Amino acid sequence: MDLSCNVENCAFCLQSGYTVNPHLTPPHSTDCRADDPVKRPLHYTDGDVEFIDAVRAALGAEGFRAFCRGNALKYVWRSLLKGGDEDLRKAITYLRHAIEDDPR
Repeated sequence: MDLSCNVENCAFCLQSGYTVNPHLTPPHSTDCRADDPVKRPLHYTDGDVEFIDAVRAALGAEGFRAFCRGNALKYVWRSLLKGGDEDLRKAITYLRHAIEDDPR
């Protein structure tokens, strides 16, 4: 299994100690989790544990659904004031988590 990508200074690869391989196609291998501000922001990841998974484990099923609905509402609300379409995509991501349709 190749744990490298061909994107120089890829934030995830640098953080994880992966190597840069300029011969790989497409730009990221399936093992490289590049920063995605909607589905997988690196600032919410600590090693192999993502914040969303830690919240799910801590709150249980119903608590997690409530958390996701609240975050979706937050992102819809602020989309007109701050984040625009990216905030709407974040809201959709949280709603998908709420119905157990993990978008990652």
